[in-house]
Amino acid sequence: MPEPVRERLRALKDAPGSVIVVGSMNADYTVTTKRLPKPGETVNGGAMKVLPGGKGANQASAAARLGVNVQLLGAVGEDSNADFLLSKLDEAGVDTADILHVEGPSGTTVITVSAEGENTIVYSPGSNAKASAGYVQSHRTTIAECAVLGLCLESPIATVIAAAQTAHDAGVTVLLNDSPFMDELPHELVEATDILLVNQHEVAQLLGLPDDDVESLDWYEVAERFTDYGFDRAIVTLGASGSVVIENGRWHRVSAAQVNAVDTTGCGDSFMGTVLAGLAAGHTLLQSAQIGSYVSAYAATKLGAQSAYGTAEEVIAYFS
Repeated sequence: MPEPVRERLRALKDAPGSVIVVGSMNADYTVTTKRLPKPGETVNGGAMKVLPGGKGANQASAAARLGVNVQLLGAVGEDSNADFLLSKLDEAGVDTADILHVEGPSGTTVITVSAEGENTIVYSPGSNAKASAGYVQSHRTTIAECAVLGLCLESPIATVIAAAQTAHDAGVTVLLNDSPFMDELPHELVEATDILLVNQHEVAQLLGLPDDDVESLDWYEVAERFTDYGFDRAIVTLGASGSVVIENGRWHRVSAAQVNAVDTTGCGDSFMGTVLAGLAAGHTLLQSAQIGSYVSAYAATKLGAQSAYGTAEEVIAYFS
């Protein structure tokens, strides 16, 4: 790990700004198999584990474990999973005081993980679908006081738009993760978003680019298409190949940190959470992505999402 990355990781605990994430919380029912099943096929798996997840909770937990002040806005149900999810967020250091409690089950996912660390995920929103636009708007003062707002699309789209507009109107930086993927983002959401985060498959679908070989992409063309779509700043994650940071027509390649992957579930969320933390600490988008490369790689060395996330010192120690 280069010394500048190490210094920036350690600086996160002194971040002058805070992070708010509006998003989902899920109980992840996870089973490991030798390989992922094909359609219609049954394969034998190991013991079922219930792990804390949800893109919003994952992103908030990743940022909080790095030492940044983080608050999560979202909804849990009235089942035992709600207590489980909230307790794990509390352990990570996330402020859960304003999370909504609603009738019915909490969000869940069913995840299959192969021996190579690849996964398939099925999402059932549960209580996440009940975090309304009105609920978010009732916390407009809190949102206005943060440095950066993190969003994904596991919440109702009206809620995501309301959160983005509330932050945008207050001059807060808005970072949107277009996941689960939506190929036609609402115009009002694009207008209220400062930075878009997508992976290599999502960028191809969003911008109408070939998805067969990311190495063949003309990143200047990608930058132009992002601008045409409405985004001057974006990050494209490339899995084991790192990421590309795009700002105002220019692009920068960020190398991946190399590890032996055990489970890639939640690695993208740990990258997103790290970028949120970096921006709250005053780091540039490129510097934040460079930190995210190491934090997300560390997460791939363990099973699960939040359960695999490390503190700044744990990440530094692993790569020392």
